[in-house]
Amino acid sequence: MNLEFRRPAAPVMALGLTLGLAAACWAAAARLMHGMDMGVATSPGSFGFFAATWTTMMAAMMLPGAAPAVARHARAAGGLRAALPFAGGYLAVWALAGVVAYALDRPHGSPAAGVLVIAAGAYELTPVKRYFRRRCREYAGSGLGFGLYCAGSSAGLMAMLVALGVMSLWWMSVVAALASAQKLLPAKRAVDVPLGLAVIALGSTIVIAPALLPGLTPPPM
Repeated sequence: MNLEFRRPAAPVMALGLTLGLAAACWAAAARLMHGMDMGVATSPGSFGFFAATWTTMMAAMMLPGAAPAVARHARAAGGLRAALPFAGGYLAVWALAGVVAYALDRPHGSPAAGVLVIAAGAYELTPVKRYFRRRCREYAGSGLGFGLYCAGSSAGLMAMLVALGVMSLWWMSVVAALASAQKLLPAKRAVDVPLGLAVIALGSTIVIAPALLPGLTPPPM
């Protein structure tokens, strides 16, 4: 296989491998998280277990939205080999975010979860969020830079996940879908403002009437 043939095929291969890895990580994350979801009372467990689970979760959640960027980098940088460090740098940012999550995440009550979700919704409406989202959608020369901008864009959504239960497959799916849509679609106030307000309304509901949200708190023994 000569280089001229490989170069046009590299973006397609990079796209397929990235999505395939994401699918495999969804299956692995579901297995690792089985029986761990206790809502706001979820314990992160040992650092080794949390780090392995978090990194698998981030690969599952964040690679689908990043796959087009990985493919673009493969095309711009000259081949599939260049896509590997790009994707690795991107995932390294998300893996390091897990250190922060592990340091801050402890079993907490529904009022604290509600306040964090309200803050996450408010962040969606800020200029800082819009700046990071715009940069996350632009071409980045390195996976590290791409990951930092995208982490800034999804910081509120990830805080919501940690607040509602970091081992919840349901909330992981919701946050993954929102984060991927915000990577792939241009910002529109007609969509983004209602989304931020909906997250704020969710947080307010959790503060006022947490029983309305199934699975938020563990059943009484």
